[in-house]
Amino acid sequence: MGKIVDQIKAGKVLVSDGAWGTFLHAKGLKAGECPELWNITHAEDVVDIARGYIDAGSDMVETNSFGGSRFKLANYGLGDRAFELNKAAAELSRKAAGKDKYVLGSIGPTGKILMMGEVTPEDLYDAFKEQAMALEAGGADAIMIETMTDIEEAIQAIKASKENTKCEVFCTMTFDKTVNNDFRSMMGVSPTDMVNQIIDAGAELIGANCGNGIKDMVSIVKEIRENDAEIPVLIHANAGMPIYQDGQTVFPESPDEMAGVTKELISAGANIVGGCCGTTPAHIAKIVEIVRH
Repeated sequence: MGKIVDQIKAGKVLVSDGAWGTFLHAKGLKAGECPELWNITHAEDVVDIARGYIDAGSDMVETNSFGGSRFKLANYGLGDRAFELNKAAAELSRKAAGKDKYVLGSIGPTGKILMMGEVTPEDLYDAFKEQAMALEAGGADAIMIETMTDIEEAIQAIKASKENTKCEVFCTMTFDKTVNNDFRSMMGVSPTDMVNQIIDAGAELIGANCGNGIKDMVSIVKEIRENDAEIPVLIHANAGMPIYQDGQTVFPESPDEMAGVTKELISAGANIVGGCCGTTPAHIAKIVEIVRH
């Protein structure tokens, strides 16, 4: 298959997967339960989620390891099982993806705040190193560092992944629209800040996920492209902004609505399009239709 970034350099637009948490809960994951433990206890359910996206036409599928750092797992008393749970996550997505599709090993934030002194850069590096090596051992092609808000944490994750695995290393941050109609992460990082620092740290692909519906992602891609015309860009948009309805959080954008903005997103400079919260295999199938026709 070759590298993902080489496919992009050859001119291909690729399609990623969609939401995971929504489907884990639909299959019975309870509030307060550890999603990553399901890689051991409910393995076939996890494979089934990944397979849903592969069947919808995704070129790649993530792993059920977003909260798989030893810090997050410690909240469930599972900190010492980080390697095992991450390796299993990659093995399950590989089972669904087969040999012809890519597996992106998902690494999310640790939940620890560097600037508050809750953790040291070395602590973060070690935790991300453990997670990345486990994902590679389970068969991941790339490490997908995502939903980052703190640039320093993102840099430690990138370095740990680059220096301890042979995987491609990708990083996306989460931005919110401010009252001034520009975009900032929770820690005040702009897409421009991200471009300049994340690429220097060694990320081979950058972008944004969560936080926004697909329309706002167009503006974020344009800002990235104003700073770097070449770096591959991935977008995992939510299915619109969440609304609270009948006691539940719902994401209002239909598959057709998301797909309707996909061409504009690609024109702005996105190379991989997928989804985050609220997106389903039906959303991904519609995006596939747009990208491949």
